[in-house]
Amino acid sequence: MSVTRRFRELLAGPDFLVMPGAYDALSARLIEAQGFQAITAGGYTAVGTMLAQPDMGQSNMRDYADHYGRICAAVNLPVYVDADTGFGGVNNVRQMVRSFETAGAAGLFISDQVFPNRCGYLQGKQVIPVAQMVAKLKAALDARRDPDFVIVARTDVAALEGVAAALERCAIYAEAGADMIKPNGLDTRADIERVLQIPRPFLATLSQAAGPARIDCAELAAMGVRGATLPSLSLFAAAAGVRRALATLKSRNSLKAIEPDLLPLEDYYELVGLAEMVAREEQYDLQAQALLERAKT
Repeated sequence: MSVTRRFRELLAGPDFLVMPGAYDALSARLIEAQGFQAITAGGYTAVGTMLAQPDMGQSNMRDYADHYGRICAAVNLPVYVDADTGFGGVNNVRQMVRSFETAGAAGLFISDQVFPNRCGYLQGKQVIPVAQMVAKLKAALDARRDPDFVIVARTDVAALEGVAAALERCAIYAEAGADMIKPNGLDTRADIERVLQIPRPFLATLSQAAGPARIDCAELAAMGVRGATLPSLSLFAAAAGVRRALATLKSRNSLKAIEPDLLPLEDYYELVGLAEMVAREEQYDLQAQALLERAKT
């Protein structure tokens, strides 16, 4: 089964879908190893890990396509990715959809922010007119080659014009054909209950960029939310772990002191597939040797 079909089945299934965020291929492999069924990969973590900068739109579509491609190649799970504003007009959006499909993504969300996009929880956002966003959304829907590829419309208007404006845009984007809607910043129970009235699946966003969580997975599931993305969880966990280990090393000048905080070597090699790679080398070496021996006879 394709990852796109699998993603659609997960979104339509009975279980609350928890999608941790991967910031690179290794974190994606860790998410898969823990038994999660899908992964999200966003611009916030991409810019953080690639540039060590806040997400203010300073990367480009090609960087993202390469970054997402490495994540998708590392796992067998559906990967749902961030497409920012589509990186330009309708022709840019078309190229982006094709590139992200080629990278192996199972779906994406595109925002109605003014280009360049910035993290939705930062100040300074602006949004484009609704008609421009509908045009981009139509271009994205027409560009996909796989009909199972999920395209989600995100609006960042709530922080600028309020909840009602966000709900109005979501209804229009749903009417335009978006598979799901994503009103950024509508994180309270009351707001989410209003979002659920729009006839489209809804994934809540539980991001560290939003500050302390207002609502958690169990409560969201009880409300009828399809699932939740946790886009920055692994990035913040990794940064905290590395900082803790380095601080201990600096203060105690001892590798032994930080060994309990390090992944055991055998666990790391299992995670990255060392045994499989060595076995593959040996298999091809044996095949080559057998061919040479046949050639001698």
